[in-house]
Amino acid sequence: MEALAKAKEARSKKVNKVETTKGLKDPMDVYARLDEIAAGGYEKLDKEDSAYFLKCFGLFDKGEDFMLRVRIPAGQLSNVQAVRIGEVAQKYGNDYIDLTTRMQVELRYLQIADIAKVLRELKEVGISTFQTGVDNPRNIVTDPLDGIAYDNIIKTKPIVDELQDIFCEKPEWISALPRKFNTGILGSLSNSCNIFGHDCNFVLAQKEGIFGFNVYLGARVGVQAKDANLFVTKEEVPAFFTALLTVFKNYGYRDNRNKNRLVFLLNDVGIDTFIEAVKEEAGMQFAPAGVTMVQSQNIALGANRVLLKDGTFAYKLIIPSGIFSGTNMIEAAKVAAEYGSGKIRLTYDQNLYIIHVNKEDTQAFEATQIVQKYAKFNNLYFNDMIACAGTATCSFGVIPNKPDAIEMAHFLNSEVAIDNAAVRMNWSACPKGCGVHGIADIGFEGCKAKDAEGNRVDGVHLFLGGKITREAREAHTLHKSLPLEEAKHHVKYLLKTYARHKLRAETFEAFDDRFLSRNYSFQALAFFTKINYVLNDKLGLDLFFELEAEPKSARREEFELFSFGLRLFKLLTGEKRFEAVDGLKPTLVKPRSIKRDTVTKLSPAIPLKLSEIIYNMTHEKQSERAQVFSELLVALKEV
Repeated sequence: MEALAKAKEARSKKVNKVETTKGLKDPMDVYARLDEIAAGGYEKLDKEDSAYFLKCFGLFDKGEDFMLRVRIPAGQLSNVQAVRIGEVAQKYGNDYIDLTTRMQVELRYLQIADIAKVLRELKEVGISTFQTGVDNPRNIVTDPLDGIAYDNIIKTKPIVDELQDIFCEKPEWISALPRKFNTGILGSLSNSCNIFGHDCNFVLAQKEGIFGFNVYLGARVGVQAKDANLFVTKEEVPAFFTALLTVFKNYGYRDNRNKNRLVFLLNDVGIDTFIEAVKEEAGMQFAPAGVTMVQSQNIALGANRVLLKDGTFAYKLIIPSGIFSGTNMIEAAKVAAEYGSGKIRLTYDQNLYIIHVNKEDTQAFEATQIVQKYAKFNNLYFNDMIACAGTATCSFGVIPNKPDAIEMAHFLNSEVAIDNAAVRMNWSACPKGCGVHGIADIGFEGCKAKDAEGNRVDGVHLFLGGKITREAREAHTLHKSLPLEEAKHHVKYLLKTYARHKLRAETFEAFDDRFLSRNYSFQALAFFTKINYVLNDKLGLDLFFELEAEPKSARREEFELFSFGLRLFKLLTGEKRFEAVDGLKPTLVKPRSIKRDTVTKLSPAIPLKLSEIIYNMTHEKQSERAQVFSELLVALKEV
């Protein structure tokens, strides 16, 4: 503990404003006043209540109304609970529901006069909203088909319930942590809950013939969790978790809120030192890590109709951007009761499952209105799409986001239809990253950009190559500040390449490993999408510059750049730029002088600036050639 105490002391010269606010009152005192607040309206609401304390109970003041986060442990809803959430949304929240990446729901547009009634009506059916905001342990996620899918080895819902009993609705834990704390536990082979993306991650593992969990710690936006070299059995998980929370509560930083997540403490003291402190707190010696079993993005979740262990089916309703309604939740619960077990499972990717539908009932089930309503979204681009709240409901949002994600999915589905494929496209409306864009195959972060006329428009930073397998990694930035209207075309060309070169049933994540990132630098891939956008969407030449299956450039940027230039020259002229690469002898139009620059005018259809760019990529003198793709990307903006 000594190293942790020293680290905390070094970061304790001051405390942040939130910690000062916490000292003003007990959160439970604010909760006890909810009826009084509801009766008195905003006049009874202290500034610190709306700024902090109500968030401990999931209530977020949006100015004219409230948003409420509803805790759904493991994403599992009984029929009664699903109906009640729908009814509450209908009565008090404009019939609106958001499904979130923590496998829970958010109700919006709630009036202050109704807050106490809403919480009571939810509590009547066993639903809590405690600790769904600010410095608390948040909803614990797991496989949405936990306990029932063929690839599920350890049923985790009983463990989730044990972990939640440790802290949820316990006054001593409410608002006790230095920062929010996310937890995931996965007992299945399929990584169906971004299992490496939380502060604490229990990942299915095997050690000496015993199934349990390897522990990974310290994820946050832009950072995947690190292997803690620790194996815990399902019986040991609660003791480890309690000790972990206690150590974080006692030694976590409370100065700069931007650097108070668990990962910053781990970075300072080292993960081994931290684990020793947890062992000391628990009074237990946990075993070193076993073999991590999680294999891929999805095994059991590869289809919208999944065969379960008991011979029944789970049906996935694709809810675009997680935008749902109370009416539809009630209808889903009704259909679930009529054709299945009545239960509903929420998913990490903002969709839901209706489970235990008998085979003989599938035709009638699929003909129901609610299933038919969402069947049209059952395609590649909606199946694995995530989008957080944008400007309509979030003060941090830079772009509308949810509508943008839906619009792009429709565009891509009309432009590039691909069978037997899977691509994860995640959207965050701002740098906070609530849409977990960093681990997507193709990620989007909202920003402002300038269009061709210099107007300020909605845009995105475009990311490529995130992974959520056991070699989890963050995506790389492909383009900065693309207007949305342009961004959809860049994505289109990535997906056209996927369609042309993917193996049968190969996911985009696997394709990126085998083809894109393996063969090309990210700078080359950025140029690839940009040059195709210029040639086809700006100039209308209908010339697809394709990536080669076996490039000869060896991923060195200067070689990639020269190779691209030669191929572009041939694409645009039908002839080789040089008779022999070593001889460097031009075979087409003789260069002509434009001021002091030497360019090759390829044809009247090619703007002079583009001709200059291609000539500079393949200049006769190697020392005169463009050296990096970044300068070409800047130049292409002028075409």
